[in-house]
Amino acid sequence: MRLAILDDYQNVALDLADWSRLGTDMEIKAFNSPARDEQLLVERLATFDIVIVMRERTAFPRHVIEALPRLKLLVSAGTRNASIDLDACERVGIAACAAQGSSQGVAFTAEMAWLLILALYKRFPHSDRALRAGRWQPDLARGLHGQILGLVGLGRIGSRMANIGRAFGMLVLAWSPHLTSERAEQLGATAVDKAELFECSDVVSLHLVLSARTSNIIARSDLCRMRKDAILVNTARAGLVDEQALLEILRTRRIAGAGLDVFWQEPLSNEHELCRMDNVLLTPHLGYAIRENLASFYAHAIEVVDAWRRGEAVPQLQR
Repeated sequence: MRLAILDDYQNVALDLADWSRLGTDMEIKAFNSPARDEQLLVERLATFDIVIVMRERTAFPRHVIEALPRLKLLVSAGTRNASIDLDACERVGIAACAAQGSSQGVAFTAEMAWLLILALYKRFPHSDRALRAGRWQPDLARGLHGQILGLVGLGRIGSRMANIGRAFGMLVLAWSPHLTSERAEQLGATAVDKAELFECSDVVSLHLVLSARTSNIIARSDLCRMRKDAILVNTARAGLVDEQALLEILRTRRIAGAGLDVFWQEPLSNEHELCRMDNVLLTPHLGYAIRENLASFYAHAIEVVDAWRRGEAVPQLQR
């Protein structure tokens, strides 16, 4: 059998786990660059029986899945992957399975969100560039104490964000479609409606799961409610936000800036408009790309492949 590992950008997949557990009859190939289009993706994978994908880095829509008749097992990091057409997999008999990453994945994503918040507030990138160019203190930093943190989503990551926000001395507001005041209070936040959160917050940080229900849940009207000195941080999924609306808000400097670790098309092209904006801090989806996290995922992926080959039950991707 042949197994493909996609989007191994750092060339580490084969070293982070013991692939020999799959036996000498399993041929394994890791790809360290993304397919430039769907036709190339199909050509790459035409001779593979098993494909391992890292979250939503590579999309598998219906027409791609139907063009891969040899493919029998698709293993994805995490319990959900919105970029895989699960109905198409079911129709053609592909098992679409989940492999867990590290149990500390929640902490890693929250760390990334706070890195972006602090870097924007303390003007780290701009000050670093200025200092190297011979300019001293080009801007004043800002303090987080006494500021308002608005969390869109108060689940495992959002609640961790709330704890850290309070440690910085911030007031924490929260909203999600089904959040109750009682639940928010238990987690140290105040539940408000979406309009109030965007109007009042100094920092808005997104922590919802992307689904058909939450796609573009952050609309132009929400972004327009933000204060001129507020920032938006997204370490969740780009699809939560109306892309064109956010670009316009940033282009016209309606808000102070944004910190983005996720994008509508990944990898992000360096020709994208975001790369020319000086009020945006960009990181290449690093909230998930942690050595411990990837090592855990690949180890669990090997377990899933091994169990599938033996005909045992394997964890299915959730819809």
